[in-house]
Amino acid sequence: MILITGANGFVGRRLMRSMENTAASASLRGATQEEIRRMIEESDAGVIIHTAAISDIGICQAKPDESYFANVQIPLYIARACAGRKLVCFSSDQVYSNCPEEGPYTEDMVNPGNIYAEHKLEMEQRVLDVLPSAVMLRAEWMYDIHSPKPNYLLNILHAKEAVSFSSKQFRGVTYLREVAENMESVISLPGGVYNFGSETAQSMYELTHGLIGLLGKDILVHDAPARHNLWMNCGKAKLHGITFSDAMTGLKRCITDYGIV
Repeated sequence: MILITGANGFVGRRLMRSMENTAASASLRGATQEEIRRMIEESDAGVIIHTAAISDIGICQAKPDESYFANVQIPLYIARACAGRKLVCFSSDQVYSNCPEEGPYTEDMVNPGNIYAEHKLEMEQRVLDVLPSAVMLRAEWMYDIHSPKPNYLLNILHAKEAVSFSSKQFRGVTYLREVAENMESVISLPGGVYNFGSETAQSMYELTHGLIGLLGKDILVHDAPARHNLWMNCGKAKLHGITFSDAMTGLKRCITDYGIV
């Protein structure tokens, strides 16, 4: 049995549909250590995939206590209740948001630039201290057509006249279907931290130009001011059979899968 937290969220909902033998956890809002321990024991799950989080950077910045409880304390409660079970936690490429290097970043080149990123990095470190077999996935900006919130692809599809992305920023974007397809292999990973998603050699400006061409949209792409790179080297995960399309190929696949053009 695979227990999935955040099963009504963007990632969790997809995993519930795509993976076999899954169950949704109860809401973790305000949960105690004992409530989480009991929930995991009663589920009889051998694997817990933790996707629940407060991922809005602005909310985390404005409400750091809420961010800390959701993004650090709850995963710690889960880790302490997971003895003998496999735990997979979703982290974020934001842990690279203040790195002095240009990238692409390997797992040891961290320097968080906001409270959300600080909390995600602390979560990784403290969970692995409790449960060294746990897997931390530093996920990129994920997209899909079916999403309750904006994402990269939906932003472009809904744009009317122009969009702005920087030719100085490099960042991977990842098709959610490929995330789900890799999860069986993720469960077999040795404990540790892994960059997780599509690699790219194109800037966000170049990538967006290419996507707009594929979609046949008549909108402009403005070159925005430089933004910090969130550019990951995913070679460590590749060594264990975790494979993604490159960013542009993933976008092409998504467009084809949904018959967008």
